[in-house]
Amino acid sequence: METNNNIPKRRALGRGLEELFNNEVLDYSRVEEKIINETPKDGIVFLKISELRSNPYQPRKNFDPKALEELAASIKEHGVFQPIIAKKSIKGYEIIAGERRVKASALAGLEEIPAIIKDFNDTEMMEIALLENLQREDLNAIEEATAYKKLQETLALTQEELAKRLGKSRSHITNMLGILTLPKEIQQEVALKEISMGHARVLSKLDDVNQQKALAARVIKEGLSVRNLEDLTTSKEKFVRTHKITSNRTNEYKYLEEELCEKLGTKVKIKTNKIEISFVNNSDLNRLLEIMSLQSKN
Repeated sequence: METNNNIPKRRALGRGLEELFNNEVLDYSRVEEKIINETPKDGIVFLKISELRSNPYQPRKNFDPKALEELAASIKEHGVFQPIIAKKSIKGYEIIAGERRVKASALAGLEEIPAIIKDFNDTEMMEIALLENLQREDLNAIEEATAYKKLQETLALTQEELAKRLGKSRSHITNMLGILTLPKEIQQEVALKEISMGHARVLSKLDDVNQQKALAARVIKEGLSVRNLEDLTTSKEKFVRTHKITSNRTNEYKYLEEELCEKLGTKVKIKTNKIEISFVNNSDLNRLLEIMSLQSKN
């Protein structure tokens, strides 16, 4: 395998993605706009819809049928205004951006769709698919959280850095990533909107998986509001700690725990003159050390 260190890694994009990811705020629209503007008219081709398949890095699994029907009706009347972006694969083409347009065009009865073909690498395919969906599609909470996690890992960013690059608050990123710690069945209930993001946020702060599942079931069965759920979890925590510490100290520690959780983006427990800070792996540990202005010797 030959490599040339003088060639930029993302040269295939005309440096569009390279410039994007060096900017303070990630903006998918700039990538798509740059690709379209730099593509001459004879560079736009028509591909058979039957030869197109989904981007393997596409985070969106569910598309709103009603929204697709509305887009299909528009396409029937006006056609497809903006070409999709695709990559040639071993068999047919992979959709890098514009899968919703492809599905709607198929519903409209079209056999072909305008496209710009680019030779993206796997990392670029994932980055563009994630950004397109995060900034231009209505992802459910689990899909959004998964997209944040993949972007964070791919770009090696801390939660605070990711928040700045996406133009989101740090607490939003922390809360979204927190719901990925919930049991899979609860995540599925969140994805199906049986449980709201607010409920999921409260549940994600609990340590007991059985308690999480039991309370999630009550939310669905009894229609508990987020405030009802918060009251239940708070009362349970106070009951468990009654024989350990006074209520005043419980409230004091709970406040400090929440402050530290918000600051560090991970679970923090204060008990018996100890502070316990949880981390998932070495990368997460380094992130925490960075926040605390420390450095690992490993």
